[in-house]
Amino acid sequence: MADLLDDDTIEERLGHLERWRREGDHIVTDRKLADFAAAMAFVNAVADAAEAANHHPDILVHGWNLVRLSVTNHSAGGLTQADFDLATTIDTLPAG
Repeated sequence: MADLLDDDTIEERLGHLERWRREGDHIVTDRKLADFAAAMAFVNAVADAAEAANHHPDILVHGWNLVRLSVTNHSAGGLTQADFDLATTIDTLPAG
């Protein structure tokens, strides 16, 4: 099982992620895409990255162009380095 990060480490890691914020034991980002097709393309790119990392975010598509991603390490019961690694990878994906 992965080691949980302490609050200070989480805040330090968040300082390097411009689009993410902490909500309890999750890190969350909201993205506004150009249209529904762009939102779905972004979600598919996130899914591919998540599969490659074997670490899967909760994904919500709402409205017609809004995507919310929520990342935590369910098996560890909180935030780990894997969550921040996935967030960093997601930040490199084209956003429509």
